[in-house]
Amino acid sequence: MRDADVPAAGGGTLRAYDSGAGESVLLWHPGSPHTGAPLAPLAAAAAERGFRLVTYARPSYGASTPRPGRSIADGAGDAARVADAFGVRRFAVMGYSGGGPHALACAALLPDRVTAAVTLACLAPFPGTDDWFATMASDRALRAAVAGRGARARLAETDAFDPETFTTADWAALSGAWGPLGEDAQAAERIGPDGLVDDDVAVVRPWGFEVGTITAPVLLVHGDEDRVVPYAHSARLHRDIPGSALWPRRGAGHVSVLEASPDALDWLAAISG
Repeated sequence: MRDADVPAAGGGTLRAYDSGAGESVLLWHPGSPHTGAPLAPLAAAAAERGFRLVTYARPSYGASTPRPGRSIADGAGDAARVADAFGVRRFAVMGYSGGGPHALACAALLPDRVTAAVTLACLAPFPGTDDWFATMASDRALRAAVAGRGARARLAETDAFDPETFTTADWAALSGAWGPLGEDAQAAERIGPDGLVDDDVAVVRPWGFEVGTITAPVLLVHGDEDRVVPYAHSARLHRDIPGSALWPRRGAGHVSVLEASPDALDWLAAISG
């Protein structure tokens, strides 16, 4: 695995990672928060299926330069720069949680480059109505983001994670194979809250594209017991993205849905083949 600092639009850099081996390329969009470093269980599953794994830290995460005010659509330009830096022309995308909208941005705005897209526990665009928050175990952060970056940043000074937002299955995943996800999130939190603040603000503002314009194959994977991002979000995306496939994961929560990653990679491999 090699890393590189890729020049970003408007100055600054994006810290990116490339496994360097594989017949097809998978560009991974991590959840929120993250450092951008590859997660061991994903890297192993990708390698087993012949995927070259590329990932990067969104602005203000890990070693990437801050860019307050970034949009979800900006993620497509960032991904394109990372792919160009590693000599990659065509690639599939996969995004988890807060990374899901950025994966969809790539599918919508880079139609000549993205072969297929997978999201896991993805948020839907915010319609400006309260039903978007329905059944979230904690909606404080996203409601603050609706009020603006200042309000979201102020909340970050005192907000604490509520362990009840994760299910028993989520905690089991974090104590097992997906432990690296929790470790990475903790490492990101030690750097500071700006990346998470900017992710939250971006997701409740206009994304800069319409998901209905996506023409690449899309698979939406979501746990039906997710307390962080309700299943209804992927159901809405499925309704709005023509030809998309929706995989409900019975009994899965927000973290445990990642146990479907190998199956989703098999789907991507079949599409790519």
